[in-house]
Amino acid sequence: MPVTPTVAPGAPGIPARWTSSAKSGVGTSLSPAGQIWFTISHGILNEIYYPRLDSACTRDFGLIVTGPDGYFSEEKRDAAHAIEPFEDGVPAYRLVNTAADGAYRIEKSILADPARPALLQEIVFTPLKGAAGDYRVYALLAPHLINAGMGNTAWVGDHKGKPVLFASGRGTCLALASSLPWRSCSAGYVGASDGWQQLHNTGKLDPTCRRAEDGNVALTGEIGFSTGKSKALLALGFGATPDEAAENAFASLKRGFEPAAKSYVEKWRKWQKGLLPLDRHGESGINFYRVSTAVLATHRSIAVPGAAVASLSIPWGFNKGDDDLGGYHLVWPRDLVETAGGFLAAGDAASALQILDYLHSIQQPDGRWPQNAWLDGSAYWPGIQMDECAFPLLLADALHRAGHLPRARLAAFLPMIERAASYVVRNGPVTGEDRWEEDAGYSPFTLAIEIAALLAAADLLDACGKQSAAAYLRETADVWNDQVERWTYVTGTALCRQAGVDGYYVRIAPPDSAEAGSPKDGYVPIKNRPPGDTDRPAEAIVSPDALALVRFGLRAADDPRIVDTVKVIDAQLRCDLPQGPLWYRYNGDGYGEHEDGAPFDGTGQGRPWPLLAGERAHYELAAGRKDKAASLLAALEGSAGPGGLLPEQVWDGADLAERELLHGRPSGSAMPLVWAHSEYIKLLRSLRDGAVFDMPPQGVKRYIEDKTVSPLRTWRFNNKIRTIPAGKTLRVELLAPATVRWSTDNWATAVDSQTTENAFGIHLADLPTANLPSGSTLIFTFFWSGAGDWENVDFSVISGEQDSQSILPRQTP
Repeated sequence: MPVTPTVAPGAPGIPARWTSSAKSGVGTSLSPAGQIWFTISHGILNEIYYPRLDSACTRDFGLIVTGPDGYFSEEKRDAAHAIEPFEDGVPAYRLVNTAADGAYRIEKSILADPARPALLQEIVFTPLKGAAGDYRVYALLAPHLINAGMGNTAWVGDHKGKPVLFASGRGTCLALASSLPWRSCSAGYVGASDGWQQLHNTGKLDPTCRRAEDGNVALTGEIGFSTGKSKALLALGFGATPDEAAENAFASLKRGFEPAAKSYVEKWRKWQKGLLPLDRHGESGINFYRVSTAVLATHRSIAVPGAAVASLSIPWGFNKGDDDLGGYHLVWPRDLVETAGGFLAAGDAASALQILDYLHSIQQPDGRWPQNAWLDGSAYWPGIQMDECAFPLLLADALHRAGHLPRARLAAFLPMIERAASYVVRNGPVTGEDRWEEDAGYSPFTLAIEIAALLAAADLLDACGKQSAAAYLRETADVWNDQVERWTYVTGTALCRQAGVDGYYVRIAPPDSAEAGSPKDGYVPIKNRPPGDTDRPAEAIVSPDALALVRFGLRAADDPRIVDTVKVIDAQLRCDLPQGPLWYRYNGDGYGEHEDGAPFDGTGQGRPWPLLAGERAHYELAAGRKDKAASLLAALEGSAGPGGLLPEQVWDGADLAERELLHGRPSGSAMPLVWAHSEYIKLLRSLRDGAVFDMPPQGVKRYIEDKTVSPLRTWRFNNKIRTIPAGKTLRVELLAPATVRWSTDNWATAVDSQTTENAFGIHLADLPTANLPSGSTLIFTFFWSGAGDWENVDFSVISGEQDSQSILPRQTP
């Protein structure tokens, strides 16, 4: 008697979750017709992205094997996994999953079809115990169409008389077809009536479960393996309609795996052939250079040239649901410029230029860039990070200096450069968030980027005949560079005594406030910590971020202040692991697993970052210690996962096998982190060249060689200085025209100074404070020309503060 198809029970299913971020492989076809990006972990496919790099459409896609006497085995949980690329630099993969109990072996070859939006998976099933007829093999697919696990609909249907597994959600459809006919199939709700539950509980699929609507759904189909047919080709097609998705799937099946593989490999070979030969095989035999270049290229958009996401992963994804739409598959301007640097270091200037073009296209009207964004440039998080607003200027300068942005081409970017420089000089040096997206204030890292970017922009403006604007940018850079130590360098603290040093740069000093004598006397709210355990004195928190002052050319590697800071960094943040030393972001960091290995859930404990070993290696190279830099390169490689991908963080505790956390191995954070792969490529290039590849030359010449010191101090509403060193001129900077009325004798007499507007719309007045006796107080207020009224508040600056830049650092013996 025929069964009546029904909607599966258990709607809408359990709350949707993503999956492991510990990827062992990522890939794409490098073809405009492909529009597919895929990820692999635990021997199976995870998130597959279509039609854009920021649109995840699946959670995972693996196999279940059943057999006699209730045998049930899921390859991602119950097998040992091996992975290798088709060849160096080609991110198509061969996977071998061998059952832990020795019952079977599954071999897979996986790639995206370059001819259409379809993913191909060639599967060979080999029984190692018993006969082929003893086993049944099922494909289990969890659709999460367009970044969400809920609200999907799945059904068992057909296309032109052939059975197909379908799903739809948010205007996108997928269709799964097989070269061997599907046998039994089902569609159900995850955790209630999906194929996993059916097979686990009863050993077979329920043929009545043909549809699951508007929920967290899964599709399951038995692949028609038999004694004579041990190989199957599965094609997962995508499209705007079910028919389009099915047409793509069947077209890929008809073409076959080998022709698709040939085209896929040729495209990747051609691209890799154009890169510099920086190849390096680690102890594992992996060519980490080609893995890294492939990672960079895989994270690029096709439809939006120049866009690239931070990672095709969702950190601790197995603990996150639909409220985390973006994961790391978003564009961070900082990560994107770092990616461009990786391309440039590898010899692919064209990709770096595309990135600059893209950054130009998503720049906001006021000159800044969003904290992070979807591919179309629409902002995701609302924060403002001044390093991200300055980094694109460094990219433009690097391309210009390398001859890839001649004057004619540079002119096209001039509006972008002017807007970005204007935003930085108007809104810096304080940042709304540091590079770790957590705290506002004076960050050595952000200051280094801002100052280096202003000098770089000045050179670019000079090249375009804008000398006056360029001069102002250099003046501002000089003023800020003079005060880096005043804002962020502390002496005589408990950490100084512990490390036996005179002083060190703090991780970040909070913005100026009336409560603290100077920013570094204030408190920093540490994020990702339990309520009531957040605020720390600025002087108590240190970070490798200070090394950016060397990386971007503002301080010499052997500057005693830097040398002392490195000692404090190592005392507080170095973690010795089997692969070598790695470093934490800062002491007290809460972004990482809990002590018991439970996933980060808003609080936790930060773990070591391989990226920071790359940054430290660049510092060692700048200091002339090439051997140390090379050993840190090996530590970076030793932190990689089984496919050579570099994680954001590694586990620093004892092995917790039940949580897949092993000492010195990748943690549950993002993997791969594209930024880490970019840093690795740049380090290879730097070691080859014997110099830091991306160190801008302007600061080195101006501050280390020429020892330029500013004659000015600036006062502005977002940086109201209260003291000024003897001999300095006070420059008042306003965003509207005004008359500055000032007095040095408590208003017994007063002088009016009219502001003048510069090229960036900033209104300046230089007040003659250089000759004021020490201890004098200058009082001033404003008459706003446009509004026609007074500020009605008096401001004051005391002359005579000793300039920290005038204190010569002690000489190392």
